[in-house]
Amino acid sequence: QVQLVESGGGLVQAGGSLRLSCAASGSIISINTMGWYRQAPGKQRELVATITRGGDTNYVDSVKGRFTISRTNVQKTLYLQMNSLKPEDTAVYYCNAERDFGLKLTYWGQGTQVTVSP
Repeated sequence: QVQLVESGGGLVQAGGSLRLSCAASGSIISINTMGWYRQAPGKQRELVATITRGGDTNYVDSVKGRFTISRTNVQKTLYLQMNSLKPEDTAVYYCNAERDFGLKLTYWGQGTQVTVSP
C-alpha cells in the first residue's frame, strides 16, 4: 500500500506562484506513474499533469507553459510548480500514484486547496 500526503496549497494573487508537494510512503518501490489532479467547485476532477518513473511528462493544455511536474524516484516525492496562476486554477489539488507490480493499484492523497484571487 501507498500513503500520499499533499502540501503547499494556499491563497495567492493572480500571476503568483505556488509549489505543491506530495510525499509518498509505504510500498513506494513499485510506484510507476504519478500525477496531479484537481477539482474545482461544482466541476469534475480533471487530470492536470502526469510523470512516469522514466521522467516522461504530460500536461493538460490549459497549464502548458505555466506548470511543471517533477519527481524524485528514490523517495517518490512529487512536485507541481505552478507559475502565472489564474483564478480558473482555483481547485482542490490531489496527488495520485499508480503501482504496477503485475497488478495496477491506484492511490490518492487527501487534497490541498489552491485559491487564486483576481
